[in-house]
Amino acid sequence: MIKIMLITTLSLFGVAIAIALYRIMKGPSIPDRVIALDMIGVNLIAVIAVISIALKTKAFLEVILVLGILSFISTIAFSKFIVRGVIIERKRDK
Repeated sequence: MIKIMLITTLSLFGVAIAIALYRIMKGPSIPDRVIALDMIGVNLIAVIAVISIALKTKAFLEVILVLGILSFISTIAFSKFIVRGVIIERKRDK
């Protein structure tokens, strides 16, 4: 019973990632694409967690943590680029 639920969960996450990929390719605006990219990151974290449960191991917990941090930082960087046009601001005193 649990294997059926895990397989169903993985397939539904796969569908969600496919929908987000479509939104990245056909998105009407840049913010829609950034949100879809963030959605893919969250879904990948969930997929790795389900795989970790299916394999009955804690080995993937570090991968989940690193992927979560990278997803958060990339979303912030893309958002800052959309708003200001640059990611790193440099002040030049002359």
